Amino acid sequence: MDLTGGTALARTSDAPFSAVAAPAVARPSAAGPSGGVPPVAGPSAAVPSVARSAGGGHGGGRLLARPAVTELRLSAFAGHRAAVHELGPVTLFTGPSGSGKSTTLRAYEALARLGAGDPLDEVFPDAADCVPERARPDAQGRRGFRIGCTVDGPEGPVHLDLAVQAEPRLRIVGERLSGRGRTLLATALRDPGRPTVQAEWHTAGATPVTRAPFPDDLLGTALLPLRVAGKTPGQLEVLAAAEQVVIGLRSVFACDPRPERMRAPVPPGEGRLRRGCGNLAEVLHRTHTDCPRRHHRLAAVAGAGCAGPVTGLGVQELPEGTVRAVLERGERPPTPLGRLGDGELRYLALALTLLTGPGVLAMDRIAEVPEAVQSLTLLANGLDRGLDRRQVGELLALATGIAADGHIRVAGTVGERVAGEARRTPGVTMVDLSA
Repeated sequence: MDLTGGTALARTSDAPFSAVAAPAVARPSAAGPSGGVPPVAGPSAAVPSVARSAGGGHGGGRLLARPAVTELRLSAFAGHRAAVHELGPVTLFTGPSGSGKSTTLRAYEALARLGAGDPLDEVFPDAADCVPERARPDAQGRRGFRIGCTVDGPEGPVHLDLAVQAEPRLRIVGERLSGRGRTLLATALRDPGRPTVQAEWHTAGATPVTRAPFPDDLLGTALLPLRVAGKTPGQLEVLAAAEQVVIGLRSVFACDPRPERMRAPVPPGEGRLRRGCGNLAEVLHRTHTDCPRRHHRLAAVAGAGCAGPVTGLGVQELPEGTVRAVLERGERPPTPLGRLGDGELRYLALALTLLTGPGVLAMDRIAEVPEAVQSLTLLANGLDRGLDRRQVGELLALATGIAADGHIRVAGTVGERVAGEARRTPGVTMVDLSA
């Protein structure tokens, strides 16, 4: 039996928040069991329990695609209203200052963090800024925002929509997971005095729907693998859809290279690139040893985006126990990366991100799922910041070439200065937010 999801989450008018917050769920006549459900574990436990491979899945057959976010919906988020953006393998948002480019990527990253099990208050520390300015509070003074996405994969398109109350208290008041024309999970706030929402998910067994309270500060979809036994075809359908969404959302690395942090030598460590790329030399020290083929390819890419001849990327171990990276110049003395310009450093860091994988990035890895069924999505706000046209062109060519095999996707923002060239690059999807 289907859970009939209402359209409340999709409304975009300036009506009070309470009128649009929670999905309407048709309540079946047969009451689902509410007991016997294991307690909700911490956010770190909210991970997929099944890795689908060839021949796996509730319907059998071969895996057709790696889960990936293919649509982002900002129904009511900051300055965005009724915005629906299709995402290709390489998608760039452009528009004048104030058009909402950074806000769009912020919504994407927020969904990714919720999919990884992060609590709502850590994902939205300034939630009031996400509420549309024209949003009117209801009689209880409640206001909020709505975002969602579609994750494509072996289960087909699966849609996730969220309604978040920002005032007077931050909480998820409505969530809907749907696919193949069926609402698989719906949550709604029934008792404002409790820190929970009522969740109902598709069962299709002796009891068509299962109900249980979920915490109002965690993404319910990420909790389903902890709650659903997978004993009926309906439960297996719910699990497959939830796991596809969680895998697609968690395979995200937000990269924001900060050249001022990349110049000094650093101690050697585990060699996982951090968001600000301040440990670039440490990571190059690792790739030089563990990934020589990738390292050599990065050296070739460096030569295309850095001034002067580049014959290689080297790493020097200094007496004080630190390491620093250098551009090798053939017979000329090597150039420490600390002497490079801001644009060159940002170019190198972004190229390194594109040429590596989750194992070399400081991101939330899904150890339970083989890397063969995961795709990395690079979020790059201000992709062109500090870069000249040649460097941007080289990065886009690298990104589209790598994205063609399905292992890596890119979502970024660029200014109007390079938007024209990006539009002429085959394989790049441009979204103009000024329209």
